[in-house]
Amino acid sequence: MEKTKNDRDKKNRRTAYVDTVNLVYGKLPPNAKDLEELVLGAIMIVPGSIDRVLEYVSEDSFYSQAHQEIFRCMRTLHQKCQPTDLGMVVEELRNQQKLEEVGGPYYVTTLTNKVTSSASIEFYAKIIAQKYLAREMIRVGTEIVQNAYENFNDAFQLLDLAEQQLMSIGSKHVHGDVKGMDTVMVNTINRIEEWRKQNSPVTGVPSGYEQLDRATRGWQPSDLIILAARPSVGKTSFALRLARNAALNGIKPVPVAIWSLEMEDVQLGLRMLAAESGMMLHRLQTGSLEDEDMARLYRTGIQTLAGTKIFVDDQPGLNLLKLRAKARRLKKRYDIGLILVDYLQLMTDDDNRGNREQEISRISRGLKLLAKELGIPVIALSQLSRDVEKRTGVKKQPQLSDLRESGSIEQDADVVIFLWGPDDDEIEKDASLRDRRYARIAKARNGMLLTINFELNKDTQEWEETDRDSFSKPVPSASARPLKGGSKESPRLPYSDNAKDEDLLF
Repeated sequence: MEKTKNDRDKKNRRTAYVDTVNLVYGKLPPNAKDLEELVLGAIMIVPGSIDRVLEYVSEDSFYSQAHQEIFRCMRTLHQKCQPTDLGMVVEELRNQQKLEEVGGPYYVTTLTNKVTSSASIEFYAKIIAQKYLAREMIRVGTEIVQNAYENFNDAFQLLDLAEQQLMSIGSKHVHGDVKGMDTVMVNTINRIEEWRKQNSPVTGVPSGYEQLDRATRGWQPSDLIILAARPSVGKTSFALRLARNAALNGIKPVPVAIWSLEMEDVQLGLRMLAAESGMMLHRLQTGSLEDEDMARLYRTGIQTLAGTKIFVDDQPGLNLLKLRAKARRLKKRYDIGLILVDYLQLMTDDDNRGNREQEISRISRGLKLLAKELGIPVIALSQLSRDVEKRTGVKKQPQLSDLRESGSIEQDADVVIFLWGPDDDEIEKDASLRDRRYARIAKARNGMLLTINFELNKDTQEWEETDRDSFSKPVPSASARPLKGGSKESPRLPYSDNAKDEDLLF
């Protein structure tokens, strides 16, 4: 009963849509009724023909309501592993009480009389699908116009809805061919050859840190990278260095978009200037600069950063809907190659259903889908729960379960990196550890799991790797360069108790 009602509602919507299009444009929507007849007739004459068209069309693809019912009947027979010949189709239509609705046995029979060959059935099916896509775009456009005239509550929500509907048409109805293993191998070899020409182990967006790049091969397209830490560890300053290094890397400068929900643009600019110029952040914040200091600041900091394609959005109250819309426009206009969100727990979602944990789940999933949609990496900063501060020793290392407010963050992320530093007891025993920071790659779908030692200069917000030779199997790199000030040896942290044997190989 419910299915019958849904079918009736769907039919009414389609009729209303056709009437609207006829009223506005004065002509019928795009269709290929003659080809629809040929496809349906061929399916009833040539056994197995339905398998050749199912990849391209469904019952909704047909313009004629009668053709929709006939093809739906054919699919039902096919699912039952029964023949789709003329007799079975007529009988099935009769059982469903649809036979007279489609024109009776005579009309169904005439469909087979028009078929001379089934050789071009796939080509016909593709044309039917293209006409359906055109009708769908007209339908979506008509709905957008109607919603806009009806004083839609939120214009930004309407814009996002329109983008989603248009992209949904492509994702659902544009089909690709199945690839044989020979084609897969050719594509794989071509990709390997491209990587060989780069003469570098970095195949994605460079992070600017040798060990991190060798472990991840750079930030990979479509990846969601979670950078998590407790407050005041320095995750924002580290993320800004990642953005700067991507925009100024020597391989291929990458435009970067930063969404900051915690700091305004000037605060971010001060931190980036301090790190770039090597001048103390406190001096910049208080304006304690002489003329020669200002000249140095322009020469070593402002000129460099002003020439980068880094875009900052510090508007408060950012939600997933606005982020997606802005990211799409930035991708189209500037071809951004990296997105940075600071930070995830400050974002909101337009869907008010459920609790905060469910909201964070929708946000993390939305960021992952955005990365896949745009084909670029998304780095999202995240807070860790207080449980980390209650542990000591090796157990103090953050675990995936420490990600705050949602376990789905772990599920959606392709890479999870934890940042933390020594506690007060460790610093009291060894004062040289005061500026030590540890970056642990705790999850990597296609990379290495390891812990990297950094030194954070809090005065200038600079991050520097301290043990570049910690890999047991170094990867040669033509672009390798020594760190500023040389390398400093420091012991690597042990892995967590649940580390796997294969992780220790790296």
